[in-house]
Amino acid sequence: MMKWRKESTLDLYNLVAAIFLLAAPWLFVRANPTAAIDLRTSGAAIAIMSLAAIVAFSIWEEWINLVVGCWLIVSPWLLGFAHTRAMHFAIAAGAVVAFMALLELWLEYEKTHFAPATSQAAERQ
Repeated sequence: MMKWRKESTLDLYNLVAAIFLLAAPWLFVRANPTAAIDLRTSGAAIAIMSLAAIVAFSIWEEWINLVVGCWLIVSPWLLGFAHTRAMHFAIAAGAVVAFMALLELWLEYEKTHFAPATSQAAERQ
């Protein structure tokens, strides 16, 4: 049976963002082919990593989500679909995904590096 972590909520948010990315070329942005491929591929990668993090968490999954989120922020200029609705959607989704990944990385770092010190201090008292 899988144990639910509090931080898995952030992975659920990333999964929702991935679903919007996968649906964006049809629903929102009417993107050119390059933007559509970018949004679908990035959405699929985020969805796979978020599901993997929910099922069996590993820190590298969050690093990949962070990289894909940053890619979404810069991809409109690198792939040539700047100044379109797809650009605004990619930047917004990338910022959300990158923020959630950074937040989860920070929470995991805090849990592993600061929790033992607080439990040792509590034992001394």
